[in-house]
Amino acid sequence: MLDKAALATLFTEARTHNVWLNKPVSDELCQQIYDLAKWGATSANCSPARIVFVKSAAEKEKLVACLSPGNQEKTKAAPVTAIIAMDMEFYEKLPQLFPHADARSWFVGNQPNIDATAFRNGTLQGGYLMLAARALGLDCGPMSGFDADKVNAAFFAGSSLKVNFICNFGYGDAAQLFPRSPRLTFEEACRIV
Repeated sequence: MLDKAALATLFTEARTHNVWLNKPVSDELCQQIYDLAKWGATSANCSPARIVFVKSAAEKEKLVACLSPGNQEKTKAAPVTAIIAMDMEFYEKLPQLFPHADARSWFVGNQPNIDATAFRNGTLQGGYLMLAARALGLDCGPMSGFDADKVNAAFFAGSSLKVNFICNFGYGDAAQLFPRSPRLTFEEACRIV
């Protein structure tokens, strides 16, 4: 079991950051984040997420042009922004990733199953990516305020990839956080049957 400090890092004290310290995130740390997150469970080990770590000024400007106004400045200031995408042809990797069954056949020609599986499992992987970043000392700022068609055209044209969501990573300025928003209680959100 993780101790209270680790749980605080991952959950209870972790916050969504919008203001970033001017401290870079190395390419090696981006790789460490992925290398940790990739071990998170997905159905049939389908692993549909594909990540673009946007760091350069030119690529940041291209991405910022796709964002809602409220997400533009914080993304410009973030040391790195991850575009969490879904490979809509993830099933082509299943002979490699799930070799003990013909899992590819579960998806070929079944677009509703492809769409649901890519979205569900790609979102899971994006969550794992955020937990990995927090575990490695970074703060996160996930966002869904963007024009998906613009992001897809700018970063994934001619490919089988589609954006799922976007997340800024870096070292957040804790002094700029507003008070934590409440969460639903167990009784409000859960039931045991």
